[in-house]
Amino acid sequence: MNGPGALVGIAIAAAEGVPLNRVEEVEAIAGHGLAGDRYAEQAGHFSDPMRRPDAVTLIEAEAIEGVNADGLELTHEESRRNLLTRGIDLNALVGRRFRVGGLECVGVERADPCSYLQGLTRPGVLRALVDRGGLRAAIVSGGRIAVGDEIADLGPAG
Repeated sequence: MNGPGALVGIAIAAAEGVPLNRVEEVEAIAGHGLAGDRYAEQAGHFSDPMRRPDAVTLIEAEAIEGVNADGLELTHEESRRNLLTRGIDLNALVGRRFRVGGLECVGVERADPCSYLQGLTRPGVLRALVDRGGLRAAIVSGGRIAVGDEIADLGPAG
């Protein structure tokens, strides 16, 4: 079993391409995303009804720290991922159920970096985030989450 970890940051953006803003807590809506975020409103760059049910993205604080240690400055907000975690292996959560505070999620796929992300940030981001770009997850049961909530692996999905 993986973790437990902690939720150390939350960031949302109202529309495609605009900077993400940090918040201390947010309402997560099952099957849709985070209230006030572009993906909950189907207004994100990767919003595609055929790709659902990924409704939230996560990235490890350790991954961002690794990118920075490698000499490329990157912030949580620039990563374009909603939830910043610490102490849990997100790649290992693909195909698994996990809890963030009172929410239950399922890891859908790795959130590998792309040229769109690099275009919004700086050259080198795509290469720097290979194998550490985070996770796309479906929100199975909604509710409020807040910075400081525990993240726990609940086992295989299905």
